[in-house]
Amino acid sequence: MDLYWLFLIMATLTVLSPGPGVVMTLSNALRFGFMGSLGGIAGIAFGTLLVAGISASSVGVILATSAVAFTAMKLLGAAYLFYLGVRLWRSPSLAFAERPTQSLGFRRRFLEGLTIQLTNPKAVFFFLSVFPQFISPQGNFTAQFTLLVVTYSTLVMVIHCLYAFFGQQAKGWFGSPRGARVVNRIGGATFMCFGAALASAKR
Repeated sequence: MDLYWLFLIMATLTVLSPGPGVVMTLSNALRFGFMGSLGGIAGIAFGTLLVAGISASSVGVILATSAVAFTAMKLLGAAYLFYLGVRLWRSPSLAFAERPTQSLGFRRRFLEGLTIQLTNPKAVFFFLSVFPQFISPQGNFTAQFTLLVVTYSTLVMVIHCLYAFFGQQAKGWFGSPRGARVVNRIGGATFMCFGAALASAKR
């Protein structure tokens, strides 16, 4: 815990790095605006809390040591990313000024963000491999683990909100129907690429 500042740097760089969650946040911000992206961001952040709990339990150890469990988890995650990619690729080109019903949209995007995080075995391994390096065996495990998890989840919220804010500012560049199609195709293709990478990942 004396190296908490180093954990902050490592966690910030990890959250900043492009991944399925970042792609979802940017896509939602471009299509639905900043407020419309908050559901997915909240789902990803809440998923982080759940994944941290999983990694601290025997389930995390099973995923780390069982080839069958790892394979099943990664294939499920890859299939879901492919599903999101195909759906986004084939979705109609929405005018960015349009707004769906926020109450329904928030719940739906929250579940999408939550599912992306829960079906990513790499998130479990991040907590299993990185967190122990910053926890003192002589200290209170629960207090230290909680601090690190809350820090990481807060960084997820803050950084993804920044992605969403700047994504919304870029809406003017993609205001035409053709631009909207480009966003859908790029976002869909990126999701499918992440799915293929996850499906081929090794422990």
